[in-house]
Amino acid sequence: MAEEPQATRARGESVIRAVVVELARFARRNTLAAAGGLVGVLIVVVAVAAPLLAPRDPLKADFRRMNKPPDAQSLLGTDQVGRDTLSRVIYGARTSLFVALAAVLLGTTVGSLWGLACGYLRGRFDLVSQRIMEVLQSFPDLILAMAISMAIGTGLAAVIFAIAITRIPFGGRVIRSVALSVREMAYVEAGRASGASALRIMAFHVLPQCVAPYLVLATTHLGVAIVIEAALGFLGVGVPPPTPTWGNMLADSITALVPPWWLAFFPGLAITVTVLAFNLLGDGIRDTLDPRLSPAFLRLVTGSGRARASVAGAS
Repeated sequence: MAEEPQATRARGESVIRAVVVELARFARRNTLAAAGGLVGVLIVVVAVAAPLLAPRDPLKADFRRMNKPPDAQSLLGTDQVGRDTLSRVIYGARTSLFVALAAVLLGTTVGSLWGLACGYLRGRFDLVSQRIMEVLQSFPDLILAMAISMAIGTGLAAVIFAIAITRIPFGGRVIRSVALSVREMAYVEAGRASGASALRIMAFHVLPQCVAPYLVLATTHLGVAIVIEAALGFLGVGVPPPTPTWGNMLADSITALVPPWWLAFFPGLAITVTVLAFNLLGDGIRDTLDPRLSPAFLRLVTGSGRARASVAGAS
């Protein structure tokens, strides 16, 4: 009995060691992606620990310090009613990341399951579904999200739902293409021959092959969702004030005739850094899970690398 805890501890240590080794290997192969992932993790930690890191209450006004530039008392300055900009940026990260993550998980999951069913079942269901996805993709993401948000009303849930709708066709198209190729494989044919139902084959044979593209989609769409959320907040159809979001802060900064530079610069910088970090991480995960999509492989397939090498040899 005493050996069981030791064996469990040894297995746990081996798993942790394997994870660390894989992360180190990923960092060596994709330095920019690892840097983006590190920055993304730091931003998530800041958002989760916002009550501990924020120097002041983001909703508390101080009319004696209205529109103060960055100084020792307020490192990022104050807004029109004296609220601390640093605190609002930190709390805005919590709201913006939650909205983006929830919308991407909801939209990509629904779209992926829809695409899985389309790719495996085919027939009229696939035909009608693809026409619906084409209609959704015919609208620009921001216009579609803004129309849905205005139709169902503003609020946190409404913004999440509106952004999730824009993510559905992308997940559906990608996962459908994977399901179309997997359904013709021998082990899927064997499952059908053994009498397994379509639901069982999709769940146990086709769905596991869709995990890698799903992770790539979810990671790369986080940056897009953050930009859409900020744009909705800037246009006044996002999360309503006084809840601090980066888009709301940008909208508040243009109420003055000459906007104070710190009210537009710091929220914009937070959006830029966050989107860049998640985009770099998504590109690295894509290259790792699907090498056929990596730029190096595409250059090899198209022959651009060989052409460059031949030109260099000739010169």
